[in-house]
Amino acid sequence: MKKQDLGNILIIAITFILFAIALFTTGFTKDLLVEAGVLLVSIKIIMMNRANAISNKELLKKLNEINEKLDTKKNN
Repeated sequence: MKKQDLGNILIIAITFILFAIALFTTGFTKDLLVEAGVLLVSIKIIMMNRANAISNKELLKKLNEINEKLDTKKNN
C-alpha cells in the first residue's frame, strides 16, 4: 500500500507543479479555471482510488473468513 501512496503523492505533486507553471505562464485568465479543474479532478480520482482499495481489502478479508468457515464445516 505504501507504493500506491507514494504514486498518489507523486501524481498530485506533478499536477500541482504543472498547475503552478500554468499560473505563471497564462496569468489569471479563464484558462486558470481549467487548470484548477484538472487539479481537482486528479485529486478526486486519487481519493476515489484510495477508498476503493480500502473497500476491496475489507471485502477480501470477509471473503477469506467465509471461505475458512465453509472449509471448517466441510471438514467436519
